Amino acid sequence: MKVSVILGHPNKESFNYAIAETVIGKLKASGHEVFFHDLYEEGFDAIMSGYELVNSVSKDMLVEHHCKEIIEAEGIIIIHPNWWGQPPAILKGWVDRVLRKGVAYDEEKDEKGAGVPIGLLKTKVVMVFNTSNTPEQRELEMFKDPLETIWKNCIFDFCGVKNFHRKMFRVIEVSTLEERKEWLREVEMMINEHFC
Repeated sequence: MKVSVILGHPNKESFNYAIAETVIGKLKASGHEVFFHDLYEEGFDAIMSGYELVNSVSKDMLVEHHCKEIIEAEGIIIIHPNWWGQPPAILKGWVDRVLRKGVAYDEEKDEKGAGVPIGLLKTKVVMVFNTSNTPEQRELEMFKDPLETIWKNCIFDFCGVKNFHRKMFRVIEVSTLEERKEWLREVEMMINEHFC
């Protein structure tokens, strides 16, 4: 299986990076073809140009490379921290520029002429791993878990992917080494369950 792994965290010493290394190692050990993108390391430009907004192609060859890969991906794994209930800006820019019309979705017109989305991704499974410093009860009571809504409902359901799984690890800033080791074992188990 061809799997795109997208990391949106600027610090290589972060737990997000440890998750990415665990994911990649487990996928490769299971014989999958892995396309890994550390968006910060690549210098991915999150800003969409006006030209790109109204055309079906980008003048940015890195964006076109990502689009080509995501069209072929049979699995997608995204790793990022929870910043203000959202992905980091670089990852939001990746969504805007890569999961665009003609790549991840298209539209048909309904009887009133409004666009009805048609998912184009051939991806069989999507996983999102998040980290947070917000306790779970506060997250659910105060914010209603916005990342679940963003990734599952607003993005991947829209793009036609129904097999969606997400895991939030928290509270990162006070976590122990043993907790982190256990969390990485959970990551391995999830990869085993959905990709092996």
